[in-house]
Amino acid sequence: MRFAKPAWLHSLSLKILLAFVIGVVLSIVLIASIAITLLTVRSDLLFVADLVGRAEELAGALQFDDAGTPVGLDASERGADWMYESLGQEMAYRVLDASGKAVISSASVEAFWGGAAWPAERGYFKFEHSGMPIHGATVPVEHAGRKWFLQFAASTRFGDLVHRHFVLPFVAAGIAVFSLVLLIVFGACAYLVLGYTLKPLRSVAASAAAISPRSIHARLQADGVPSEIVPLVESFNRVLERLEHGFRIQQEFLATAAHELKTPLALIRAQIELSEPGAGRGALLKDVEHMARQVQQLLHLAEASEVQNYSFAQVDVRQVAEESTAYLERMAHTADVHLSVELHSKAVHWTADRGALFTVLKNLMENAIQHAPRGTTVTVEVGPDAMTVRDCGPGADPAQRAMMFTRFWRGAHRRDHGAGLGLAICQEIAQAHGWKLSAEDAEPGMRFVLARPFGCASAPLAARGAVRGR
Repeated sequence: MRFAKPAWLHSLSLKILLAFVIGVVLSIVLIASIAITLLTVRSDLLFVADLVGRAEELAGALQFDDAGTPVGLDASERGADWMYESLGQEMAYRVLDASGKAVISSASVEAFWGGAAWPAERGYFKFEHSGMPIHGATVPVEHAGRKWFLQFAASTRFGDLVHRHFVLPFVAAGIAVFSLVLLIVFGACAYLVLGYTLKPLRSVAASAAAISPRSIHARLQADGVPSEIVPLVESFNRVLERLEHGFRIQQEFLATAAHELKTPLALIRAQIELSEPGAGRGALLKDVEHMARQVQQLLHLAEASEVQNYSFAQVDVRQVAEESTAYLERMAHTADVHLSVELHSKAVHWTADRGALFTVLKNLMENAIQHAPRGTTVTVEVGPDAMTVRDCGPGADPAQRAMMFTRFWRGAHRRDHGAGLGLAICQEIAQAHGWKLSAEDAEPGMRFVLARPFGCASAPLAARGAVRGR
């Protein structure tokens, strides 16, 4: 059995951050490897480079008298004279004239330089002192038309001491601090940049999730979206255009078919009524009435599915409830069911399409009448933020309640053979208004609750037109 990977493993942000962390770690490992290699395996090269650099510093610090003869070093270097006195056997410097004669020297004895050759030009040299290898560097200095040569030398063991016990630990500490700063600073920057870059994607995703059959006209905005994602957004918008076109064709066909069927059904009914009474006349009239009802509900369903068919205004809910009750009074009398309207306040106004609200109440009350036992009461309660329609029938189990608002679903206890579209139409209208329609057990019976959000005072801005209520 194959298991799906956790969603976070597919995160683009996580992958980019991991790539950044891996790149930083590899860079740090490479830098550390090069530094350690140079300080250990190729320490001689660094030692020679240090010697040449130190010799050039000393050459730049030379001071001359009025005759142009070197007399010492400037104040910045004289503070380090104690090193040459204390470590006179490990390092020293001297200044030679063109003939190779020492003019100034840091060593008290010339024995340190006994094995040193006298190069007449800039360069690196090597000699031994008391059996210890000594490395030196010569830097020529020109002053007042004369040429001088500054030499600086240090023993191999002194170089190893400096590099292995001083330079290497400081380099390691520097790499560690640099790595920590790099991970924290650049990691935070990468996280913030990713959050800022992916913010438009989250906005586009939220917009796409909000698109429904009622807002299929909406399109995703590509403003601020990364250029790599723009083609995907544009492709999705083209898909929405094709879906909207197909949806419009379907709805237009449904409405057109319903309109076209109304006239033939009316003619058939008229012909049957004008025909001579017979055994099958009543059944035919009943079938024609059932078909006409289905056609009318299909037309209502097509109209209720289009938000632009609604015209919103302040509606007196009490008045609409009374009109629905009066409209269904004959049906209720035939079923021996009493209709009652209860008001929780004197004036209740909702922002709604009046015809659509009438259709909702009429369909809910009609459904209640069909399931109410004879001699019982169907009660309509009108409140500021909710309306309920209750019957005293057998109710429905949870499985049936989940299917009540499905198109063409019919309950088992109806007196007639309806089309099964009444509750589906109510749900369509409720969703178009931003209301919530639900069903619950009333013990006995069933209660349908039509509720609007608390304090809701406006309707969808996209709604236009009007839905026919009857």
